[in-house]
Amino acid sequence: MGSRVKRQKASQMRLAAGRHSHNDRLIASVVCILLAGIVWISFGQTLGHEFVNYDDGPYVYANPRIINGLSPGNVQWAFIHVHAANWHPLTTISHMLDCQLYGLQPWGHHLTNILLHAAAAILLFFALCELTGGGHAVVATRRDDAERSRLQREGSLWASAFVAALFAIHPLRVESVAWVAERKDVLSGAFFSLTLLAYVRYARSKVFSFSRYTTVLVLFALGLMCKPTLVTMPFVLLLLDYWPLRRTQKSDIRGQKSETWLQLVLEKIPLFVLSAASCVATILAQREAFAPIRTLPLQERLANAVVAYVEYMGQMIYPAHLAVLYPYPEGGLNIGEVIVALLFLLIVTAICFLWRKTYPFALTGWFWFVGMLVPMIGIVQVGSQPRADRYTYLPEIGLYILATWGAMRLFDKWRRRREALAIAACLIIGVLTTRSYFQTSYWQNSETLWKHALDVTGTNYIAQNNLGGTLEAKGQFNEAIAHYREAVKIKPDVAQVQSNLGYALLQEGEVDEAIVHLQKTLQINPAYAEAYNHMGSALMKKGQAGEAVGYYQKAIQLNTSYADAHNNLGAAFWQNGQVDEAIAHYKEAVAIKPGSAEMQVNLGSALARKGNWAEAIICYQAALSTEHDSFKAARVRNNLGAALGKLGRSDEAFEQFSKAVELNGNYPEAHCNLGRMLAQRGRRDEAVAHLKEALRLKPGYELAEKQLRELGVTVAP
Repeated sequence: MGSRVKRQKASQMRLAAGRHSHNDRLIASVVCILLAGIVWISFGQTLGHEFVNYDDGPYVYANPRIINGLSPGNVQWAFIHVHAANWHPLTTISHMLDCQLYGLQPWGHHLTNILLHAAAAILLFFALCELTGGGHAVVATRRDDAERSRLQREGSLWASAFVAALFAIHPLRVESVAWVAERKDVLSGAFFSLTLLAYVRYARSKVFSFSRYTTVLVLFALGLMCKPTLVTMPFVLLLLDYWPLRRTQKSDIRGQKSETWLQLVLEKIPLFVLSAASCVATILAQREAFAPIRTLPLQERLANAVVAYVEYMGQMIYPAHLAVLYPYPEGGLNIGEVIVALLFLLIVTAICFLWRKTYPFALTGWFWFVGMLVPMIGIVQVGSQPRADRYTYLPEIGLYILATWGAMRLFDKWRRRREALAIAACLIIGVLTTRSYFQTSYWQNSETLWKHALDVTGTNYIAQNNLGGTLEAKGQFNEAIAHYREAVKIKPDVAQVQSNLGYALLQEGEVDEAIVHLQKTLQINPAYAEAYNHMGSALMKKGQAGEAVGYYQKAIQLNTSYADAHNNLGAAFWQNGQVDEAIAHYKEAVAIKPGSAEMQVNLGSALARKGNWAEAIICYQAALSTEHDSFKAARVRNNLGAALGKLGRSDEAFEQFSKAVELNGNYPEAHCNLGRMLAQRGRRDEAVAHLKEALRLKPGYELAEKQLRELGVTVAP
């Protein structure tokens, strides 16, 4: 009788476990939908955003390899070449795939970022559930054990959901998701979460599973090929071995044996080898980017690292005044601020260590944050920024774990604990989602991005310089010059800023002042190819084509693939009457930048000058395929019509002249050529009308006057 009762109770426990498992799956499904929803609310607006002039060019829209999309050759190139001073072939391939699917429509590239980030958040939720016991039900033989197991499981599930939600919509994520060039963050984040999932399933195995271990290795390797900052992942896995996996402690419930720390470290040697290989590849790829650290003392970099840790924590709690780029403080860091920050970090570290047995999650969460930030904390500095929002993408998960499980323990004895935590969680998620939505709006385009950066960072020469570049691209040279001047005022010893100011002044006709700034550029950096090119253009405007040639040649010597310098050198030779030399450099320019309509037209005109009409026609046709400005397209069609006419293809020439007039009714040469063709066809009245229009637009136009006289029309003196 007693044994029957026991069997019935055990059966009831199994049925209850089954029901709980079904409920957990239902809750997990709802959580996934909610995570996807809040990601969309926070970042969905980016589908209406543009590319920005901060790395989006070399990563996507100005990179011929990327624009050409997926092909065996391009995929091979991604693995054997450095892209934008980084070796991350999977990220490069993902950009190629986007171009294959969407071309250069920004919405498609933004959509991919959103989907990858949502996937990373959902996968993180599942990984944390598996790690902390919220992903499976345990069959207990006693009612109190079953109830305790159920409460622990539910707590872990909701805690995992909250951590994933914080990761999904915290405003510090905006930079990683709204910036197309930061694809490497969201793509590596997805592989990071997949690796966590694979690792927990391997670690939970009762016996060693080679296939599961291999899966961990493969996913980790793929993650490193998205972004090399994942090199700290073996360290994170060791932290997870401590908590929540507790692999050094025997678990009778799941039949796991305890392992020593030496065994756990040895187990991860292949992972550490992959990390070391990725570090070597990164150093080789970024050796040029490391150059600026030579002028930044080690002690200053260490001080900045200490302060940055605390600032990242502050931004996590109060995510205001976020910017795409933070400048180094003028005059360096305050020593008192550094000491206070260091003391704070040491105290938190000591507390987490001393309380490791009572609050093991604190040790894991804290060192997850501290350890994962090491590659980006600035000790080995790449670039000029002291910190960046994107650097917190994965490291900050550790702080979310610490805060979430800490709150659960803090309110453990409260009778209304669930209600209080649920209300607090909803409020926090609501506030952060709203803040992320507004932060994302600043990424609408380059102008809004850099204006916001200036609003929140003050004296930021890079923001001033990049805003100047944005305005320059829109043809607003006066406004661009004002921002370049501010950048020069803040940082006069930066070659790029001086060069940009010189170029903008040149476009506004301030040639002498432009030359002054270009000379300063070359004093700062005698190997700055762009400044030599701009100096050549300044001399061309002063009518000194012979001297300009030397500067253009120096620019090409420093950068053999500098298409603009080749094009400008061709123009200088053309002006000097050296047509053959001009053609040679125009051809070089077109070979480097075949999508440039201007360069194709220049080459076509030089070939036409030599009577190579067939080759000129090919160039003009290539220019038409990429020229979207109607006035410039009218010029190309007029030139194409002239070349076709020389080869006796009069019908095609007539069509091109007609289209040229349609595109630009104020183009006298097109009217004149169309009038001449109409006269040849016997359409005298129409011919006279176009020739008179050409003469009206260009008084004294000799060719139009000659054509009118041939038609018997008296031309007024």
